[in-house]
Amino acid sequence: MAVEQTPAVDLALFGALGDLALRKLYAALYHLDRGGLLASDTRILGLARQDIDAEAFRERVREALDKSVDAKEREDDKVDRFIGRLHYLKLDFASVEGYRDIAEWQAGRRTPLTVYLSVPASLFGVICKNLEQGGCLDEESRVVVEKPIGYDLESSIEINDAIGSVFDERQIYRIDHYLGKETVQNLLALRFANPLFGNQWNQSQISHVEITVAETVGIEGRWGYFDQAGQLRDMVQNHLMQLLCMIAMEPPSNLDADSIRDEKVKVLKALRPIEGERLATDVVRGQYISGTSGGKPVPGYLEEEGANVDSRTETFVAFKTEVSNWRWAGVPFYLRTGKRMPEKLSQIVIHFRQQPHYIFDPDQRGLASNKLIIRLQPDEGINLQVLTKDSGLDKGMRLRPGPLHLDFHKAFPKARIPDAYERLILEVMKGRQYLFVRRDEVEYSWRWVDKLIAGWESRGLPPKRYPAGSWGPVSSIAMITRDGRSWFEEY
Repeated sequence: MAVEQTPAVDLALFGALGDLALRKLYAALYHLDRGGLLASDTRILGLARQDIDAEAFRERVREALDKSVDAKEREDDKVDRFIGRLHYLKLDFASVEGYRDIAEWQAGRRTPLTVYLSVPASLFGVICKNLEQGGCLDEESRVVVEKPIGYDLESSIEINDAIGSVFDERQIYRIDHYLGKETVQNLLALRFANPLFGNQWNQSQISHVEITVAETVGIEGRWGYFDQAGQLRDMVQNHLMQLLCMIAMEPPSNLDADSIRDEKVKVLKALRPIEGERLATDVVRGQYISGTSGGKPVPGYLEEEGANVDSRTETFVAFKTEVSNWRWAGVPFYLRTGKRMPEKLSQIVIHFRQQPHYIFDPDQRGLASNKLIIRLQPDEGINLQVLTKDSGLDKGMRLRPGPLHLDFHKAFPKARIPDAYERLILEVMKGRQYLFVRRDEVEYSWRWVDKLIAGWESRGLPPKRYPAGSWGPVSSIAMITRDGRSWFEEY
């Protein structure tokens, strides 16, 4: 089958020598090129403040590919072809004069300019305005912006207004890289193409839902940013909210961008806020202290280099909430995310209700429910836990849980699972927005988060301590245990 090639584009990458570009973006672009998905005349312009020439820039990218691309996938001729697409301009992002060089670089080209802003959000507005004033844009231009979109609702509105003063909403692609993951895309197929699950996806069949996004790393030198943001702003407001929306949304009328995003917004509107007495029972903030990670001792959050020893910033959040609509009435959603946890893990667990009439060993009644485990990382896959009779003449009718397992790597051994950024960049080039976050999604998410932060501040309580290498504060376990449940940790 012929490969569907993208239209030719000129990609202007701001922050071209930054961490994200060197670790992820060039690797993603290389894989697209290697797969024959980039048009032959697609070009990539790196823009940064460093005073280097184009050859030095290309060498930096080549070194980055050596680190970020598996050796068996680095083919010399294809690396050379990709490197040949690269250009570089030193640019003072705040001065409009340099932007005329971008317009000159594009002169005579009929390909649309796609702008990728891999820079702090504080620069989004000034860059967009200077692109316009420098004559770089037309109605076919697009802009890609990385999270976080603001620090709260007010700053989010300010940033979106600045971008929106130059670009129409149809031209704006707000990235949440979780939406580019293969398993997240499979959620749409799992839910809406399979009656086995689609007909069970409601409060009469599902007892509760868990979402866990765990990181083994600490703050990795990001103290200045992270201590101002915290885990709630850094992870919940975007990644976990998007996963929640994908799980809870109603079937869209079709697969176009606005049909999907309309349904996600409905979930955010229906998400029950955590306030009043529920602040004491339904949410836990944590901050890691010294412990072990990967078998090695690691410092606590307040012992990290450059730390503010009086910081009350949370590195862990767990909470219980509900989606107040007919489908999910009475179904709790338990979410947790933290740093310095025992495993790097992103996972959704759907717990189905038990049969109303149980006829087996009373001691095993706790086993008697099915679980659908959707694993985003590591080892993307889907696992349905079912109950069967334990084999053997001496077992009687003892039950045992067993998996019906789809491991993407094993099921499709010849197919390489693309990185999320590959899919997202490809969709930008094709002009398709369904994997990107619309402005109202960002703002409804911030409204919910801001209300929770205001509740925390009104109580003035410090975060609970938890040792590095653990699953968070003991109170996060107590929160779910009070409901007669436990976190699923059979990894």
